[in-house]
Amino acid sequence: MEPLLVRRKIMKKRPNLLYVFLDQWRYQAMGYAKSDEVCTPHMDSFARESLDCTEAVSTFPLCSPHRASLFTGKYPFSVGMWTNCKIGLSEVLMLKPQETCIGNVLKDTGYHTGYIGKWHLDASEQNFEKNPISGASHWDAYTPPGERRQGFDYWLSYGACDEHLDPHYWADTPEQIKPGCWSPEFETDKALEYMEEKKNQAEPFALFVSYNPPHLPHELVPDKYYEQYKDMPVYFRENVPEEKRTPDMETITRQYFAAVTGVDEQFGRLLEFLKENGMEEDTIVVLSADHGEMLGSHGHMGKNVWYEESIHIPLYIRQKGRLVPVKYKELVASPDHMPTILGLLNIPVPDTCQGFNHAPGILGQENDAPQDAFLCSYPGMPEMVAAFEKQGLNSKCYGWRGLRTHTYTFVINNGYEPGEKQVKMLYNNEEDPYQQNPIMITELNEELAADYEKRLREYLDMQQDPFLM
Repeated sequence: MEPLLVRRKIMKKRPNLLYVFLDQWRYQAMGYAKSDEVCTPHMDSFARESLDCTEAVSTFPLCSPHRASLFTGKYPFSVGMWTNCKIGLSEVLMLKPQETCIGNVLKDTGYHTGYIGKWHLDASEQNFEKNPISGASHWDAYTPPGERRQGFDYWLSYGACDEHLDPHYWADTPEQIKPGCWSPEFETDKALEYMEEKKNQAEPFALFVSYNPPHLPHELVPDKYYEQYKDMPVYFRENVPEEKRTPDMETITRQYFAAVTGVDEQFGRLLEFLKENGMEEDTIVVLSADHGEMLGSHGHMGKNVWYEESIHIPLYIRQKGRLVPVKYKELVASPDHMPTILGLLNIPVPDTCQGFNHAPGILGQENDAPQDAFLCSYPGMPEMVAAFEKQGLNSKCYGWRGLRTHTYTFVINNGYEPGEKQVKMLYNNEEDPYQQNPIMITELNEELAADYEKRLREYLDMQQDPFLM
């Protein structure tokens, strides 16, 4: 393999880390991807300067599960995150303080650590009291200073609240901070303040910025961005059925693209700061997402399904003067982010990580990367879980599990309601890129399907997932 390491600058300290990720941003929604008709000049320029992980997937395309994997290097079920942190379940979900997270490791290594934006990994406060002093409601939560912040010292965050035009945050007290502007704009302001404060300090910084848009509500986008799209014709993907191609769907699509364009502008401000301060060679910048968005493909909205629009996410990594901007074509799953980032920072990877460290391959060394990626989803809405419990069934045995390889997607779907019949599906993503024609499992391909099911069982056993028991 041609080395991707072009030169190693002798540094007085380890590189800084700026990890930026969007919520519900699909791989296709970027000009550089040459798919959706969306304007993203700053992201496009960044992508051309970056290592492009073309086969990055969201293991569990849902907010909390991906984030739990990102921060622990574990598969979602292994870390107890089988749905979003929410209210209404008998089991209170949260990222447990005893988990070894990337924030803890970075802090212990001497990094200044910061987190800005959506967290959605703490227990929703209304699980414990109806009117918490913080004002958190529904799935939201104030995470106080301490171990539940998982090693992040600087904190400006919230649990889960989608009021993009009127956001709120918490720092170190339960008092809400309400900036009165679009959330990515405020979060970028604070990220710039943080980097300005840390740029000349002896120790490096690691800052995570979690933008909520383009997550719905799609209409909560500033007019100045929507104006760019309001008269634009919408070209739906081939797998959007005719009944979904409505004027309302066109409006939603324009709003989604407008939000991406708005975040692109804010991301550009971060890049400009690094350039103006001579920090491009001293900072690893990662741009990614927690999962995608269907936008009508296969008749679906949102995420949480196995189709490419849901699982295929952007992942670009840049360190000027060190990483060559090429396409990295190995499969990168959600649990791989933590070990790979630590590897690129030359920090030992904890034994607790289940993900694969792609850093050696990225740096031109031998790379025995997995040739498949595990995918999953579980029934998580309270009414779904209650329906299984009423019949004495374990809801965690249902939903779907699958594998994504370079060529195929293999899925076993046990359904989201008691009594649904198990269905197995196989897609050839090279011959059928829009996944409109699942291959019938017959004598011609049953051996391939059996091999995939065997591999799937290995992933399930590793996580003690009861899906096929």
